[in-house]
Amino acid sequence: MTESVVLDPVDLHLLRLLQNDARTTYRDLAAQVGVAPSTCLDRVTRLRRAGVILGHRLELDPAKLGRGLQALLSVQVRPHRRELVGPFVERIRALPESRTVFHLTGPDDYLVHVAVADMTDLQRLVLDEFTARREVARVETRLIFQQWDCGPLLPPAAPGATP
Repeated sequence: MTESVVLDPVDLHLLRLLQNDARTTYRDLAAQVGVAPSTCLDRVTRLRRAGVILGHRLELDPAKLGRGLQALLSVQVRPHRRELVGPFVERIRALPESRTVFHLTGPDDYLVHVAVADMTDLQRLVLDEFTARREVARVETRLIFQQWDCGPLLPPAAPGATP
């Protein structure tokens, strides 16, 4: 399990601001938080080094890129052994259609979010890239009709602070 990092109220304020707009300048962040720009830069750098800030992403619309059909693939791998897990996950992550891969407990071993052009492309992906692999025992496909993002993962409020 990952070790948590101690965050003070200034760190929490910075994280909340950056989650809402990761392109905010250090000068603007510093002004909103009430610290010097150099202090702000030092704190954000420390949060990156500590692994609290994992990166910055550019979000693309799959439909506008010709991948308007999205699906979740529940995958069962047999035998479910460590020497098969690594190569399987590496191969699935390398597929341009793969958006996210989850390793699960329960009857299915993996849940893979994919974005493809159409049903024919989805069928090709499932048959050629998943069920063609010897270790894949079963794939169950669920189409995604609609998706909603659920807002930023706000850090917990500092003790005694108003949320």
